[in-house]
Amino acid sequence: KVLWTVLVTMLGCASSLPVGEDALCTAEDIAKYRIIFTGKWSQTAFPKQYPLYRPPAQWSSLLGVTHSSDYSMWKKNEYASNGVRDFAEKGEAWALMKEIEEAGEKIQSVHGIFSAPAISSGTGQTSTELEAHPRHPLVSFVVRIVPSPDWFVGIDSLNLCEGGHWMDEVSVDLFPYDAGTDSGFTFSSPNFATIPQDTVTEITCSSPSHPANSFYYPELKILPPIAQVTMVKMKKTQLGLSAPFINLPAKSNEIIDTVS
Repeated sequence: KVLWTVLVTMLGCASSLPVGEDALCTAEDIAKYRIIFTGKWSQTAFPKQYPLYRPPAQWSSLLGVTHSSDYSMWKKNEYASNGVRDFAEKGEAWALMKEIEEAGEKIQSVHGIFSAPAISSGTGQTSTELEAHPRHPLVSFVVRIVPSPDWFVGIDSLNLCEGGHWMDEVSVDLFPYDAGTDSGFTFSSPNFATIPQDTVTEITCSSPSHPANSFYYPELKILPPIAQVTMVKMKKTQLGLSAPFINLPAKSNEIIDTVS
């Protein structure tokens, strides 16, 4: 825990200039945001094979970075890195943090790293703060779905800058992804490596198209969001103050009543 705190602090305070120019924004100064992750993984929303024990449904810690377009933590339809694989399969963050650190040193594409505590149930909130720089306005993060073979939710390269200003608030619904490194169909599947490794794919109500799939709901057109993330720009008067959790509406999950 001590090493984790030290490394997060060092990386979170580090800033450098990126090589690429395509992610530059013209906003002045840096911006600080409160990021709130809300789990919506309830038994009502996702009744099929819902994990009740050993372990019950929950979320890993959130691990994210602010960066330029020269860095990518993960991308849909591309192969997951070893660090993302370890995080998605086992919740181990050290390899991924090492990759982030090396990217910051080699191509100077990472401004800071941030993390938020795990959530011990499928529903609930966790939050932390992040800092974005005009040359590093992109945000990426991952949160592991626990239990699962190699499933996660996250954001890939969300730009917080619009031209000459920072966005005041952004909310994004999150859906499950398969890291492509484990071939399990269910939340409690045993470890069975995917050889050769597959690309990162979004899990939908019909894909993988197999009745054993824990997210297989063929009667739906789209899965309800399993989580949501909100990023709120902090005012200068708020800096240094801990913000309370935000009670976000659950209206996006109402369609699942017919499923249960």
